[in-house]
Amino acid sequence: MRPLCQTGAVTSPPATPDGRLVLLRHGETEWSRSGRHTGRTDVPLTEHGEELARQAGRLVADYDFVLTLSSSLQRARRTAELAGLTPEVDDDLLEWDYGGYEGLTTPQIRDELGYDWTVFRDGVPPGDTPGETVEEVAARASRVVKRALAAMAEGDVALVGHGHCLRVLTSVFLRQEPRLGAQLLLDAGSVSVLQFEREQPAIRVWNHGPAVTGH
Repeated sequence: MRPLCQTGAVTSPPATPDGRLVLLRHGETEWSRSGRHTGRTDVPLTEHGEELARQAGRLVADYDFVLTLSSSLQRARRTAELAGLTPEVDDDLLEWDYGGYEGLTTPQIRDELGYDWTVFRDGVPPGDTPGETVEEVAARASRVVKRALAAMAEGDVALVGHGHCLRVLTSVFLRQEPRLGAQLLLDAGSVSVLQFEREQPAIRVWNHGPAVTGH
């Protein structure tokens, strides 16, 4: 039971909890290796992606997480499993819904449009799925951050998810505009650590692990 304040109300989590927020991006897939935008398509890890997940597990082995959350997509759940984590599924950690650009590479999209398109600046059209704006991804990420902050009052939290979503989530955690995520590169199988330093949200470790280019 949580301690009670003098009025009998349940105390709120501290604004700057002591726990750390550990982000684990899933391992490589065939689509990430070839640069294809992989939103809701449920592709598996490659053999190399599974090895990246095992290596990530060694990086987080000394943590004692009070909460572990994962996207429901198999590439995230398998990464968590191989990293030795037992997560609760939270669909707010799903990757950006790329709508009509699902499965396409950035060069393909730019050739079609005739200008230097980026997902953070220009967004996506609907396709087989509706697609999302960066603001909609940030709204989902905000719910995850709120949940994580409450748990970080008790200890460390792990999130297993996807490149673009975790980059937007980091922007939200840092209290910045979600488009900051465009400047935060995150490789497959990497581990990053966020925390508070003198009441300010901060990056402790970023993109730690084998460098593998992917989307």
